[in-house]
Amino acid sequence: MIGIAGAGSFGTALAIALGREGRRVTLWARDPAQVAEMERTRRNEARLPGVDLPGNVTVTAEMGDLAAADMVLLSVPMQSLRPLLAGPGRQLNGLPLVACCKGIDLAALTGPSAILAACCPLSVAAILTGPSFAADIARGLPTALTLACADDAASERLQAALSTPVLRLYRSDDVLGAELGGALKNVIAIAAGVVIGAGLGDSARAALMTRGYAEMLRLATARGAKAETLAGLSGLGDLVLTCTSEQSRNFRFGLALGSGKGFDPSITVEGAATAKAVSDIAEKAGIDLPVTAMVAALIEGRLDLSTAMQTLLSRPLKKE
Repeated sequence: MIGIAGAGSFGTALAIALGREGRRVTLWARDPAQVAEMERTRRNEARLPGVDLPGNVTVTAEMGDLAAADMVLLSVPMQSLRPLLAGPGRQLNGLPLVACCKGIDLAALTGPSAILAACCPLSVAAILTGPSFAADIARGLPTALTLACADDAASERLQAALSTPVLRLYRSDDVLGAELGGALKNVIAIAAGVVIGAGLGDSARAALMTRGYAEMLRLATARGAKAETLAGLSGLGDLVLTCTSEQSRNFRFGLALGSGKGFDPSITVEGAATAKAVSDIAEKAGIDLPVTAMVAALIEGRLDLSTAMQTLLSRPLKKE
């Protein structure tokens, strides 16, 4: 049985995709009222309207129900991962755990793998990341993801259990690179949204994405990640997807910033917290990340849009 903690759009989509292939899935949600509604309608209308839960997907509000699983996917927002595992999720210590969140923890300035190691030291830890939208996965559209795990044998078992004919998982042993790619691309996606929202055009977005990717590579390799990991699904692949589609919450948030419009505060935008965390990391390490610094300053109100654009455009002309 596969357990999934977090009945948001991505967790629900994974439950649907795996359940559709005959896997037994237990999907945990924190809110008993949400669980009751999903069990009654067999849908998660608030997050994935119009898509039915397969009959072999059980929804629960009891964390203990996940303790009987063979493995657990952790599909909660990055800033919620540590509180979950330090609280009710302590029951999961010892089970193979796969973090599906993308970002940097603001308190410890670490990615999800460090949190798994600290909170659940008896568990094999893995990261599931890459270019994917929940709606595509739920609809059964082809999607390829990176499964990063330092334990090769466990990685093979997880890959076999979680792959389907249209949800293709590719293994990597570079856990740090995979999680940094997934975190950093969200920041660049916000910047891409700002560019389009401000009316600067697709050519400017392409340039921004290119320079943003250079920043991702610069920081990730400085921290010990492999450059080839950032060139794969979890880095460049995810960057392309989230910088070019309004399905991306980070891109939509950037659009709102760039156009001066409001944004629904109830929507989780992982890149907003990540921008601040990464800016702090880069400043301490002496690494120049101008796009990331601009995004953090915009979000925190330390920089207005026109000044931010001018700052980027006035960067010194030099060799590429």
